[in-house]
Amino acid sequence: MVPDLSSHLPGTPADTAGRRRTIHRLADNDPVNDHLSPLLTPEGRALLDEVRGTAPADELAVATRLRREHPAELVSAALGQARLRQRAAAKFGAADADRMFFTPNGVEQSTRASVATYRAQRLKALGVTSVADLCCGIGGDAIALARAGIRVLAVDRDPVTAATARANADALGLAGLIEVREADVQEVDTAGHDAVFVDPARRGGRGRVFDPEAYSPPLSWAVEAARAARTAALKIAPGIPHEAVPADAEAEWISDAGDVKEAVLWFGTGAPGAVRATLLPGPRTLLGRGLPDPAVRPVGRYLYEPDGAVIRAHLVAEVAEELTGGLIDPTIAYVTADTLRTTAYATPYEITDELPFNVKKLKALLREREVGNLTVKKRGSAVEPEELRRKALPKPQGRNSATVFLTRVAGAPTMLLGRPARP
Repeated sequence: MVPDLSSHLPGTPADTAGRRRTIHRLADNDPVNDHLSPLLTPEGRALLDEVRGTAPADELAVATRLRREHPAELVSAALGQARLRQRAAAKFGAADADRMFFTPNGVEQSTRASVATYRAQRLKALGVTSVADLCCGIGGDAIALARAGIRVLAVDRDPVTAATARANADALGLAGLIEVREADVQEVDTAGHDAVFVDPARRGGRGRVFDPEAYSPPLSWAVEAARAARTAALKIAPGIPHEAVPADAEAEWISDAGDVKEAVLWFGTGAPGAVRATLLPGPRTLLGRGLPDPAVRPVGRYLYEPDGAVIRAHLVAEVAEELTGGLIDPTIAYVTADTLRTTAYATPYEITDELPFNVKKLKALLREREVGNLTVKKRGSAVEPEELRRKALPKPQGRNSATVFLTRVAGAPTMLLGRPARP
C-alpha cells in the first residue's frame, strides 16, 4: 500500500485533502507504482532534492534523520531513487539524471543518451516528424526524439515503466511532444506515424536473451512492423549473426567511446543490404564496400586494433585497405602494417617484440625493459589477462609502461609487446 502522506503535506486543509485523494487514487489505479507516485508529490520532490548526491556510506544516517519528519516508505523510495539517479548519470548526464525517474531495469537497459541522440538525428535527417516508439522503457529514446523536434507515441505494456516514462517526459518539459501509452505494442496502430522505432526486450527471467525470436516481441514481428512503416529502426543486440539480418534492411553497428552499444536495422533509408559502423562521439561512419578478406602477412612495425563496431560490422577489410595493411592471422581482427597512419576506426600500437607464448620469457623481457605498468589485451587466446599480469609482473616496480597482446600469428600462440603509437 502507498502510505498515507496527507499528514505530512504542507498547505491548507483543502489542499491536503486534495493531495490525499491524489495519492490514494494513484494507489488504487496503479498498485505496482507504490514507489513512484509518492515521489511525484511536492513532499516527494522536495525529499529527492534533499537526498541528492547522498553517498552510500551516509545513507543510514540520512535515513535515520529524515524518518523523524517523513514516512519511512517515502524516505526509502527517495534514497533508492537517488541511487538510481547516480547510476544513470553515466548514461544520461547528471543534469538530466537528477530530474528523471528510474527503475533498476530502466537504468540497466535504457539507451545511452549519446546513442539515442545520434539515432534521433538520423531519423530527423530522413524527414521523420512523428515516431511510434514501441517498447519505450523509461523513455530515453523518446526524450532524444522529442528533443530533435519529433512527435512521439511511446508505448510500453508494463504499468510502472510507462508511468516512469510519463514522469520523465513531464520532468524534462517534453510532455507536449511525448504521448505515453500503456499497451501491448503488438496491438497498437502505428499507421498515423512517419516512422516506427522498436526496442524489443532482450532479457528474460534467466538473464540476457540471445535468440532474436525469443525477444519480446520477437524480431520477426518487429521486422514486419518495420516493413509496414515508411521508415523504421529496430534496435537489436550487437552480437546478432549477419545471416539473421533481413536482406531489405540496412545494418548499422554503433559504438560510443570505444564500447559497442547496439546494432540497428534500418528500413526505408534507400540502402537495403548496406552495412555500416558508426563511432561516437562524432559521428564517424565507415561504409561497407564488400571487400574480400585481407591477406595474412608477417607482423609489421605497427598493430592496429579496430573499433568494436568495425569488427561487429565485418568491416575490418575496409580498415586494412585504408592502412595498406594485412591480418596477422585469418581468424584474428588485428591489422598490421609497416607505416603509421591516422584512422578514426582503429587504435595504433608500435610493436617492439614478438615472441611465442611463454610467461617466463615475457617476465624476463618486462624486467629488462623496466616495465611497471602492463596492459594486457587478448584476441584468440584463452588466457585471462589478469592472471597473466599477476604472473608476468608480480611486483610492479619499473618506470615504463607497455602493452602485451595475447593472440595468434599465422595460427601460433604469440605475445606481441608494444606501446600506443601517436600519429
